[in-house]
Amino acid sequence: MVEKTARTTESPLRLLAQAAGSPGEMILKLRRLVRALSGYVNRTTIDRRLALLVERGYIDRDRVPTRVQLAVGGLDMLRFWISPAAAQYYADKGIHFGFHQVLRILDDPASMIDPIGLLSDRDVIIGHVMQVVHANPSYDLQLLEAHDDGLDELESQVEAMIAGTHPRARSIGAIIEDPDYHARLLEYVRAYKRERNAHAPVRENVANDPKWAPIERTFGTLRNAMIYFSRMPSTMREAGLHLATVKAFPIHLAVDGPTT
Repeated sequence: MVEKTARTTESPLRLLAQAAGSPGEMILKLRRLVRALSGYVNRTTIDRRLALLVERGYIDRDRVPTRVQLAVGGLDMLRFWISPAAAQYYADKGIHFGFHQVLRILDDPASMIDPIGLLSDRDVIIGHVMQVVHANPSYDLQLLEAHDDGLDELESQVEAMIAGTHPRARSIGAIIEDPDYHARLLEYVRAYKRERNAHAPVRENVANDPKWAPIERTFGTLRNAMIYFSRMPSTMREAGLHLATVKAFPIHLAVDGPTT
């Protein structure tokens, strides 16, 4: 296993060029972005994926979140979990969080516009999982179960990433700072396919800081996140009030119990 990655050894200019890729690759990225944006106006996409997740036991039939609840809950997940936990992690690593986000946008802008992932294509979700050292990848693996071949394709693409044969190996290599991440991810994917209760590799800053425990328990898995979303306001007025007045994770809405 290598000890360094391009992200920690190359100059910023080389990383920008590596993440952006060739003109042909940039055109493909823009096409993925357009396809991802079209999901926001196609009501059937989100309904179909929610129905699949209900069928597979990740959402209870009697509390499927509405679109308003998904939007508010997704924003809460972004502002109380995804962004602050990542910012802490990269600060601990001495990596500039803003520049890291620029690299992610250059690698795949489609992965940045859908924080809950229900509107994303299979390969956008897979690319996102490989592109970011996840605080807890369980959510994304469960999300891929809304795609019939999602887990098999994730395993195949992670194998290709490790072998250096994946078409995005170079651009993702400009972003990933942890040389062991993909090996850990592959081990977890294989374990998860055998047993859905397999122990997930929780990122070190989350595992080592107890303040994240109730937030990780709530948003770290798809099932618990959907329970949280279903507890959100269901009208536009109440949703606006929630977003305007709730400035920290509402601990009284934290999800307890099993996370699968």
